[in-house]
Amino acid sequence: MDIDNIQIQIKTFFGLEQILAEEIKKLGGRKVEVKNRAVNCEGDLGFLYKINYSARTALKILVPIHEFKAFNQHQFYDRLFKFNWDEFMDVDQSFAIDATVNSETFKHSQFVTLKMKDAIVDYFQEKFKKRPNVETKHPDIKFHLHIDRELITISLDSSGDPLFKRGYRREQGEAPINEVLASGMLQLAGWDGKGNFLDPMCGSGTLLIEAAMIAMDLPAQIFRKRFAFQNWRNYDADLFTKIKEFRINRVKEFTGKIVGYDIDARMLNAARMNIEAAEMEDMIEVRKQNFFDSKKDLFPLLMVFNPPYDERISINDDDFYKKIGDTFKTHYPNTLAWLISSDLEAVKKIGLRPSRKIKLFNGKLETRFLQYEMYEGTKKVHKIAE
Repeated sequence: MDIDNIQIQIKTFFGLEQILAEEIKKLGGRKVEVKNRAVNCEGDLGFLYKINYSARTALKILVPIHEFKAFNQHQFYDRLFKFNWDEFMDVDQSFAIDATVNSETFKHSQFVTLKMKDAIVDYFQEKFKKRPNVETKHPDIKFHLHIDRELITISLDSSGDPLFKRGYRREQGEAPINEVLASGMLQLAGWDGKGNFLDPMCGSGTLLIEAAMIAMDLPAQIFRKRFAFQNWRNYDADLFTKIKEFRINRVKEFTGKIVGYDIDARMLNAARMNIEAAEMEDMIEVRKQNFFDSKKDLFPLLMVFNPPYDERISINDDDFYKKIGDTFKTHYPNTLAWLISSDLEAVKKIGLRPSRKIKLFNGKLETRFLQYEMYEGTKKVHKIAE
């Protein structure tokens, strides 16, 4: 591996590719290219460490090490068996493989994963008369196998555990929003730490914590203990320490307020535990409050939230979304509000036309991330007054 010029692929969620690309450019990525649910770029070893530590909308960061075409299982095994695996791992290290397969020739991801595992083990057995162990939970080295028709790409996974596992979540509610999705939503909504932030249905507090991390420019993985690249042969511990120190020295003070409401005491307790784990009790305030009885008390204000879906809490959708719209109109003048929902019919009951609609996925659920602009009086009057 040329440590000064590494080809890198960064995975993300559908709809967050542009946000990730902007993050990567700001962090110093070269030749940034937007793909479907991914961003490709180039950088050196230090840059690879930096994006693992800092990129908020990255799910996993891969480094391709081997690419070839195979038209049957024998070719597949043979090409893998002949590859120099000992350049990337020692026989005493454990390994795991995850796979993404889109192919008529290789239909079953479990089968090809098993074939690849056999090729790696057989390679070491023949060369060193010893077999490395497969360890699915906490492997030393993680490989990613990507098959697109006949094209096989093998990558090293530099992250290890997916990067949405930030390390601050102690408790979760019935339907917690993924940390990477939460951060992407906040960045799509334009949250930059200027002004105040409200999540009026905060659940276990993910949006609040991610909002605080953005406001302070805190590295996304400041609480994470391990990355897969720390087990690589070329790992430079001094370089990684310097990168962490540099990023932490950039942390800034936040003077606004970040507030969360919820009506469920259990959820509020979960949120408080997560906020405490993230060491943000001084920055984030959560309180038992029904949004429908609340009034705007923070100026200026950005609101972003994930209303409960039917599977999380039993709600009468029509009535529930109508109340959201009524609360927006009567109690939150001059406010920018964003919400995510998979119920595209029910959101019509809000009774306001969204000024932006962005397609996102929350797990397997297709959703829309909707922006509502509330003005005092009409939009027309507001524009004239500007």
